[in-house]
Amino acid sequence: MARISISNETRARIHGAIFRKIAAIALPKSYRLGLVFVNATQIKRLNLIYRNKPTATDILSFPLGKNEGEIYICPSEAHKESAMFNRKYENFLLFLFIHGCTHLK
Repeated sequence: MARISISNETRARIHGAIFRKIAAIALPKSYRLGLVFVNATQIKRLNLIYRNKPTATDILSFPLGKNEGEIYICPSEAHKESAMFNRKYENFLLFLFIHGCTHLK
């Protein structure tokens, strides 16, 4: 099963068990994933540094090697985006995580 470490640097309530289950299905057994929930300021800084885009975004995925990567999710941006796609926030958050895993795979 993929090894996943979860860090929540926000006030959002995150239930790690579902993210672990998804990672176990979406990623290879030997994969090591860091999942970090950050605020809008933090993700905006990362987006500027790594993508040269000066705006906050909902998710960023970084492959670090063949079997290792990191995903950064901004819950506040995800919440805004979920409304634009007419999806419930919790559903959209999981959708984003699956999307991020596919980028790493």
